[in-house]
Amino acid sequence: MKTQELRIEGMTCSHCVMSVKKELSKLSGVIVEDVQIGSARIQIDEQKVDEHTLRNAIDEAGYKIIAIQ
Repeated sequence: MKTQELRIEGMTCSHCVMSVKKELSKLSGVIVEDVQIGSARIQIDEQKVDEHTLRNAIDEAGYKIIAIQ
């Protein structure tokens, strides 16, 4: 498992936080550690999840990843 920090554009409230957390939690191979306005810290299994999958999940929630660290 690898820890990654996602910088997310467009989050402004607790509803945004819950939406992002919900979408990331649906992904096999992702453990959500923390979600705050503008960011998420997750652990990923790189065999199951790639950057494209993460970006799609955040897009589904209505936001955009601006950086992955």
